[in-house]
Amino acid sequence: MKKRLQVLVAFDIGVIKPRGYGYEEEFKGPAFATERDVLRAIRDNGWEARTVGIHNDIRVLIEEVAERRPDVIFNLVEVFDNKTYLDKNVAAILEMLGIPYTGASSEALFLCNNKGLFKKVLRYHRLRGPRFQTFMRGHRVWLPKVLTLPCVVKPLCEEASRGISEASVVDNEAAFIERVRFLHEQMNSDAIAEEYVEGRELYVTVLGADRLVVFPPREFKFGKRPEDEPRIATYKAKWDEGYRKRWGIDSVSAGKLPNGAWERVQETCKRAYRALNLRSYARFDIRLTPSGQVVILEPNVNPCLAEEDEVGLAALKGGLPYDRLIRRIVSLALTRGGPAKKRRRAA
Repeated sequence: MKKRLQVLVAFDIGVIKPRGYGYEEEFKGPAFATERDVLRAIRDNGWEARTVGIHNDIRVLIEEVAERRPDVIFNLVEVFDNKTYLDKNVAAILEMLGIPYTGASSEALFLCNNKGLFKKVLRYHRLRGPRFQTFMRGHRVWLPKVLTLPCVVKPLCEEASRGISEASVVDNEAAFIERVRFLHEQMNSDAIAEEYVEGRELYVTVLGADRLVVFPPREFKFGKRPEDEPRIATYKAKWDEGYRKRWGIDSVSAGKLPNGAWERVQETCKRAYRALNLRSYARFDIRLTPSGQVVILEPNVNPCLAEEDEVGLAALKGGLPYDRLIRRIVSLALTRGGPAKKRRRAA
């Protein structure tokens, strides 16, 4: 009898739980929709699944692997010890353990989570992004002549729109300097200022390694926000349901694009995916300008995989149901290049 694929689902949790804890109650809530959906899909694919929650002690993962080595780890760890930038370190440990895992490599996480660094890589590959300037803590803050206001001032290495609010859009020098200093002093974060780009905000998911699939785009609708004011996806606009309902903010399947625009979007996102050496799945936040230019705002590596979130919905629209999406992601992990070893395919 063929042995079932052994999948260990690793995720971050805000409190320490002992190994073997089931998380049944936690998974009933909306905060763990991704973990719940992924776990169900793994089991629906006929594989054996178990979980390990990680807070601030990596030994729980190492001990779990040492005791029952899985065939593959489904990596959903976004935070370690309440620090988002340590997600790359968790991936690096998985690489050191020599176990196939899903999602971005430690190298890709380091590169893509630094907004200044990935923009330099994309610029080198002649991919269009907004003009920008980084401001490190402890250094002089000024308004560079190369930037045209309005600008959006963001934390350099945060994710999920943390630190982004309506006040992030600045249209004069005093506000520019004040916002950069706010991030330095109040968030203890380096900052990046980038020119505001007018246009439709699209979310485009790319899946694959050698052969890439681009799923139909999703579009962020700003609802009742005034059209003559800069529109950005703030933290509240993404995550505060009351705020979203009050302003009619939503994310939907993108409406009709101008002739030839979808082809340009696909080609741009594929080029960016390869330029950043991504080998699993990613979601690009882009602006499609009124003149039809494709401007990359950010790559999101290891984006949310809840069935009803952007990636799952885009895949379904593209003809790939959720269980098959998870199957494909696991298959990519098992076949991805790495230390020489015998690999199992997701049968």
